[in-house]
Amino acid sequence: MAHDHGNDENHSHEHSHIDFAEMLPMLEQEAELFTPLYTQATAWLRELRPDPEMIVDAGSGPGVISCLLADTFPKARVVAVDGAAPLLEAARARAARLGIADRFSTLEAELGDGLGDLEYPADLLWASRSLHHVGDQRGALAGFADRLTPGGTLALVEGGLPSRNLPRDIGIGRPGLQARVDAVEQEWFARMRADLPGAVVEDVEDWPALLTAVGLRHTGTRTFLLDLPAPVSDEARAFVATALTHRREGLAEGLEADDLATLDRLLDPDDRASVFHRPDVFVLTALTVYVGVKP
Repeated sequence: MAHDHGNDENHSHEHSHIDFAEMLPMLEQEAELFTPLYTQATAWLRELRPDPEMIVDAGSGPGVISCLLADTFPKARVVAVDGAAPLLEAARARAARLGIADRFSTLEAELGDGLGDLEYPADLLWASRSLHHVGDQRGALAGFADRLTPGGTLALVEGGLPSRNLPRDIGIGRPGLQARVDAVEQEWFARMRADLPGAVVEDVEDWPALLTAVGLRHTGTRTFLLDLPAPVSDEARAFVATALTHRREGLAEGLEADDLATLDRLLDPDDRASVFHRPDVFVLTALTVYVGVKP
């Protein structure tokens, strides 16, 4: 299902099915917190493509970034595309609150099936961490390229670095908790990819090469950093608690008993060592944007 939300490590489920509509509150919470990062990325895109008339957010989720794109490009029309109707409803409500409903619309479609009944080709197509939820990533990229205008730009957000929210040694449990959780997450991610309909596992995730393979000209790659050092805001602390809870619930079967016990302490509001109270909580992550242009 299409989405534009959250680092992979925050998408953990005990199986490969993900109900993105159920994740709506967390998706909005994360995208709003990550807005400084996305603002940097969209400002860079404005330098590369200053005047798009039609922007498509492929895998828009609840529309936080769709609306940011509309703000970055005030003359453009924005279409948010996602496979989850409740997320698109949230996107329309956000656009209305922000006063941009007159140039904002939504389209319910699965990215693996192309972009559905998109009325006009896109001058700028943004796909943020949605492609990896399509079995045939190269096929989906070819579909994206097909829906671009000549000279149109595809901005693909994939990869980056795992998020960090705590020091290596947090004073409880074994040091290196987040690295061990990441390792379990990667195993889950591989299973998720393998279980997707039409999964193509032999494609190497060399994104510039894949952009080239579908007929686009790779014109740039940049990585953008979100650095919210301790002491964090209440909003950042709440996000860390939400994301950690999601990982604790989704990865429990793959984690060792002592790491589960440490996570339980970190998520106990009555424990002074929890993320609700500790002064060393931070948010540090990096996302990479690959840009391709249609000849």
